[in-house]
Amino acid sequence: MTEGNEDWLYEITPKRKLIDLNFKEIWRYRDLLILFVKRDIVTVYKQTILGPLWYFIQPLFTSVIFTLVFNNIASIPTGNVPAFLFNLTGITAWNYFNQCLTGTSNTFTSNAGIFGKVYFPRVIMPLKTVISNLFKFGIQLIILIVFYFYFLFKGAELSPNSNIFLFPVYVLMMALLGLGAGMTISAFTTKYRDLTVLIGFATSLLMYISAVPYPLSEVSEKMPDFAWIVQYNPLTHIIEGFRYMILNTGTFTWFGFSYTLFIAVILFLIGLIVFNRTEKNFIDTV
Repeated sequence: MTEGNEDWLYEITPKRKLIDLNFKEIWRYRDLLILFVKRDIVTVYKQTILGPLWYFIQPLFTSVIFTLVFNNIASIPTGNVPAFLFNLTGITAWNYFNQCLTGTSNTFTSNAGIFGKVYFPRVIMPLKTVISNLFKFGIQLIILIVFYFYFLFKGAELSPNSNIFLFPVYVLMMALLGLGAGMTISAFTTKYRDLTVLIGFATSLLMYISAVPYPLSEVSEKMPDFAWIVQYNPLTHIIEGFRYMILNTGTFTWFGFSYTLFIAVILFLIGLIVFNRTEKNFIDTV
């Protein structure tokens, strides 16, 4: 109990709210959250040869490969935007979502040891993944800005538009989608371990139906019968919106923006419900 009054810090009850994100308790454990975030940033590449340089290498090499395969060999046009910059912009946005999803999808299995010994709000673990990945996203965003000004200096017709003010909302949507899907998958991996293998294959496939290496207009033009698969994918609208506000190219509609925001919030709430229900008895199945 706290000193000077009869209020309990924690109360164990047989039932919890359906949607329970206890901000007060998370704030009480903010120091632990910050500690986990620092640990993720410092130790992830601590025993590697190139260390933090992997933050730069991965998006650059992927952009080069996409440019060679999709733009030079397959001749997919990118308008007035240099193909490399077009791909780098899409990959920068995709990487943040992908890292949030894969980082949170094994929350219960990878933290079973600490969950079984120490009490703290379990939702801190997926939250720290999303926050620490913001650091990586920031580094890759700096790379994008550097190449943006490089091509601008070379004479490319580039100009951001007024949608740049929606940048924080796009980042929030990527975080909510990755967090919601990751928490849901994490709950199922406590019983079905092979889902961890499936997630790697699924994210690779998802990237190609999210308009990362090509513009949405190309799908609508060349494959109209299957274009709906890409068009109804909320990640497509994030990638296209990201390119639109930075490069002033691509497809943007307020309907697509609102639709994506709605799906992101709903998926996050579903993930939170499933996560909260699983944390009660996951230790018996992990």
